[in-house]
Amino acid sequence: MSLEKLQPANPRDVTVYAPYYQGRKRSALPLAISLYQVGNLEGARRIEGGESIPFVASWSVSSIPADLTRCRLQFDNNAELSYEVMLANFEFVDFLIELLFIYKSSRNADFSQSFYRKLLRLDD
Repeated sequence: MSLEKLQPANPRDVTVYAPYYQGRKRSALPLAISLYQVGNLEGARRIEGGESIPFVASWSVSSIPADLTRCRLQFDNNAELSYEVMLANFEFVDFLIELLFIYKSSRNADFSQSFYRKLLRLDD
């Protein structure tokens, strides 16, 4: 799925998540929900001073913001470089909103630094 071809989600689906976001994030919510409903994404983690590392992200999908999403990232097509994180859907959709902002500014589909900190449990 190309992020360029992403269409806004059904307003009914967006409304359920709207109370969790404000301002700029709320305006990006229709595309983030649409991406969330796809359930996967191919991207690349940018490495400062090095080559980007491709990844495939996949996650479970639910229409309830408080449900848990299990997100799995596999880097460089290597099973040994797989990571999983469980978080509330509304929190994961927030990370997808950040990803869309990153994509808009850099044309690179990558998660935010805060997502990787969560994925690698650096803040636990």
